[in-house]
Amino acid sequence: MFDRIHHIAIICGDYARSKAFYCDILGFGVLAENWREASRSWKCDLKNGSVQIELFHFADAPPRPTRPEARGLRHLAFAVADLDGAVRHLNACGIDVEDIRIDPYTEKRFTFFADPDGLPIELYEDR
Repeated sequence: MFDRIHHIAIICGDYARSKAFYCDILGFGVLAENWREASRSWKCDLKNGSVQIELFHFADAPPRPTRPEARGLRHLAFAVADLDGAVRHLNACGIDVEDIRIDPYTEKRFTFFADPDGLPIELYEDR
């Protein structure tokens, strides 16, 4: 019935800061950007490879209650071929990254960092 995820929707607190984070640091390109007058909100469609994100901004959206065990989306996970290179890139951009760990079930390496609103993002080495 389902063969893939079409997109991930994220509501951010600071539109310009989050757009810069996903585009300038994570390498997403803007497919479309729209101001929606009826809801007084931004919707920006971003894409990097086969991953598409809908970035929304609503002025009165509440902050995320806890990290990461709140109900709902726990984290985003992106596959990377070179985890060490990705970590170096994030560090060079001033992004704090957790220590690299090894998944005890798959024996693959992974780490976490956060977007500007504290949404946990995982990098999972998949060579």
